[in-house]
Amino acid sequence: MNHSFSGRGIPRALLAIGLAASAGIAGVVLASDHQDTPEVELNPRMDINDVYAFPAGNGTSTDRVTLVMTTASPIVGMNASFDQSLLYQLKIDNTGDAKEDLVFQITFDGGTGANQGYRVIGPVTPTTSGTPASGGVVNMLACGSSISGSVGSNAGSASGIQAFAGLRTDPFFIDLEQFFRIVPDRRPATGPLSVPLTQQATSFRTPGIDLLGSLNANTLAIVIEVPKSMLLTSTAADAKFGVWGTISR
Repeated sequence: MNHSFSGRGIPRALLAIGLAASAGIAGVVLASDHQDTPEVELNPRMDINDVYAFPAGNGTSTDRVTLVMTTASPIVGMNASFDQSLLYQLKIDNTGDAKEDLVFQITFDGGTGANQGYRVIGPVTPTTSGTPASGGVVNMLACGSSISGSVGSNAGSASGIQAFAGLRTDPFFIDLEQFFRIVPDRRPATGPLSVPLTQQATSFRTPGIDLLGSLNANTLAIVIEVPKSMLLTSTAADAKFGVWGTISR
């Protein structure tokens, strides 16, 4: 396959990850956002909410890593599907130059909800990397080993690559009503978060109120678990990698 996708998707949630011998992860999240621009408000399946990286097995594994990308929050209810015209990617930099050395590419096909299928290719070396020339085709669908499954179910093997794609509760916490009182121009014009505000504020409440939790808001999640040796070029205790997500059309 030689499908190409433009670079209109915006990368989100760049993390610098340190994987120590104890499998502890340390780093800094540089971005996190939900519905951050008018374009993604109108195209929620292109909106990356958060990217997570942590040791597998509830933090107990010393040799496996879990990568997560969430998109399209808030989803109120249980009916949502990934956009099969989009290319979802998790990109890995293991040389410290802020350019992807490896990618996971996730695509979807057919139907809605559990009737959708997903395919994960990777980790593979990308055809192109780094910031492209303006207007150029920047993301090519890679060739390589892959695993496939149905949305809402796991695929792969416990000793190799495992994956999941489907609806999950959004783990992100924010006192969003108060945030919109502090920065009112960020409130979306439509949807469940377009709540009317009667006053402005200059600080958050104590305790805060998790609006996403009170809405029972869901998100579409892509989860990939791999041996950390697949992501690193070194076995040193202080070996690091960076990870970020993109969505392209």
